[in-house]
Amino acid sequence: MTQRDRQIFEYWAQQAETHGEAPEASWSDRRVIELEIAAIRSRIPRGARVLDVGCANGFSSVRYADVEGVTLLGLDYVPAMVDAANRRRAGLPPELAERVEFRIGDARSLDLPAGAFECVISTRVIINLGDWEAQQGALRELSRVLGSGGTLLLSEATVSGWTRLNKLREEYGLPAIPMPDFNTYLHEDRLIAFLDEEIELVEAADFASSYYLATRLVKPLLASVAGRSDDYVFDPQAEFNRLAALLPPVGDYGVQKLFALRKR
Repeated sequence: MTQRDRQIFEYWAQQAETHGEAPEASWSDRRVIELEIAAIRSRIPRGARVLDVGCANGFSSVRYADVEGVTLLGLDYVPAMVDAANRRRAGLPPELAERVEFRIGDARSLDLPAGAFECVISTRVIINLGDWEAQQGALRELSRVLGSGGTLLLSEATVSGWTRLNKLREEYGLPAIPMPDFNTYLHEDRLIAFLDEEIELVEAADFASSYYLATRLVKPLLASVAGRSDDYVFDPQAEFNRLAALLPPVGDYGVQKLFALRKR
């Protein structure tokens, strides 16, 4: 494990210890997590065998498993995350708990047979793998365990969305939002070209574009006029964020994007 890999692992282990079963263990913005869950759930085939790679504490996973007839295996490489996920599973209704399993696993080397799943989900995992070479290795693994005709759902941060949002912020005198030190956002065209030999793109959904526009552009501008603090600007539980999460997605300014793909 490289020094950067160790730093990333320790960061997520700390997140697991700090937040337990709360959604903030995987992302500080609960509102956009809910948007992500809704976008993914609507694209999960009924009755599918689902693999959720990088499941964190299972907050999203159990919502995916609630799709009719789905059985789900959630994997995460941080033991504390898997412990939290299993605590969550213990509190589920028996019928749902029977269809969910959580284990330790690494996206870069999945100890699973080829073609074992009809749907593979990966949310905000590939961007944590350091560089494009490591990202390609994980993408190959996701493809390997997906059966022919199966659905791959990748929710990842993209360079294009991040760049467009920052260009818009610049027009209004707002500073650029930095890419986190431990993230390597994906180039959309490169991702699609790499996968194209085995997996075809069905849809690229900017499910969070309106939310990002409202909370990363409009909210800080209004807060500046109203004299509100940065604590308010960055608070995802603010009423403004709840309103923003109700907006239909418009444009291509969402840093986070969902790629729905099909195995050939």
